[in-house]
Amino acid sequence: MPNETTNYQCPACTGPLRFDSATGKLVCDYCGSTYEVKEVEALYADKQKASDTAARQRPQGPVWGEEEAAGLTSRTCSSCGAELVCDGTTAATTCPYCGNPTVLGGQLSGKLKPEYIIPFKLDRKAAVQNLNKYYKGKKFLPKAFKEQNHVEEIQGVYVPFWLYDATADARGAYEGEVTESHREGDYIVTNTQHYNVARAGEADFIKVPVDGSSKMPDAHMDAIEPFDYSAIQPFSTAYLPGFLADRYDEDEEKCLPRATRRMENTTRAALRETIDGYSEVHTKAENINIDIRKAHYALLPVWMLHTRWNDKDFLFAMNGQTGKLIGDLPVDPKRVAAWFAGISLPLMVILALFLYG
Repeated sequence: MPNETTNYQCPACTGPLRFDSATGKLVCDYCGSTYEVKEVEALYADKQKASDTAARQRPQGPVWGEEEAAGLTSRTCSSCGAELVCDGTTAATTCPYCGNPTVLGGQLSGKLKPEYIIPFKLDRKAAVQNLNKYYKGKKFLPKAFKEQNHVEEIQGVYVPFWLYDATADARGAYEGEVTESHREGDYIVTNTQHYNVARAGEADFIKVPVDGSSKMPDAHMDAIEPFDYSAIQPFSTAYLPGFLADRYDEDEEKCLPRATRRMENTTRAALRETIDGYSEVHTKAENINIDIRKAHYALLPVWMLHTRWNDKDFLFAMNGQTGKLIGDLPVDPKRVAAWFAGISLPLMVILALFLYG
C-alpha cells in the first residue's frame, strides 16, 4: 500500500477545500462554493481508489540514517507532487509549497484511525480575539511580551483523546458529628454526638476524556474542558483540511490511570455530597471499584499558541468548541515593584498621620 495524501478539491473549480468551523461545512476560498461534509465524502468515494494509486512516493534517493528517520514520515502532496517530511505524530498539515490543505492518509489508517471527532466551532478570528482579551487587564504582563507574541500564529490542532466508558461501584463508612452548645452560668457547655454513617451506590461514566499526546501538558488539556459531546461525529478526514492533527503517542493503557483517578474523585465527591445534617463528617473507610467498559479514540479541537520569550516557553490552549482558555504568562518584576510602591506610599502616609497626628 503506497503512502498517500487526500487533497479535497472543489468540484466546481478544483480549488482547495477547507473545513470552516463557523458553518461546519467545507468551503472553497476561490469560487465561494460550500459543501456538506457528507456530500464531499460521497463525491470522493469513487475517486479515492484512483488517488491511492496515483499518489505514490518519489523514487528513493539518498536515504535517511536510522536515527534520523526514526521520528520522521514522508508523504507526497497530490496537488504539486512535493514530498512532505513530517514528525512521526503529524496527521494533517498544509503543503508549504503550494498551500493546499493536505491530509496525510497513511497516519490515520488501521489501528491508529480515530473513532470520533468533534469539529472546530470557533474560527481563527475568534481564537485571536479570545487571546487578546485574555491579555487585557494583566497588570504585570511585560509590554514587550504582548508586542512580540504573534497571536496571529495561533494554530488549530485536533488533539488525540481517549474517551472512557465505565461503571463505578462505591461504598463508604463515615462518622458524623452533631455539636450543640449552651450556657450554664459562667460556662459554655458543648455536647458532641457521634453517628456511624454508611453510603453505597453506583455511577455510570460516559466518555471521560484523557488526552493521548505526550506533547500536550495534561494540566492545560484538563483546564479547557468540558467538551460538548452533542457535536461529536464519526471520524472523517473531511474535517481535517485547514487544521493540524496529532495521532496519539500514549495508548489507552498508559492513559487509564488518569481516567481512573478522575472517576474515583468524582465518585468520592458524589458519595460525600449525600451526607448532610452533621456539623462535621470524617471518613473512616472508602472502597471504589472502577470497571472500564470501553475506550474510544477521538480527536478534539484545540487552538494552540506556543511562544518562547526570554528563553522560557509559554503555552496557550483554547477549547476550539467553547472558547475556554488557559495560558502561562510571564511577570515583569519592574511592574510588580512599581505596583507595590504605588500602594505602599499612601499606606505609609496614612500610618504616619495616625501615629503622629
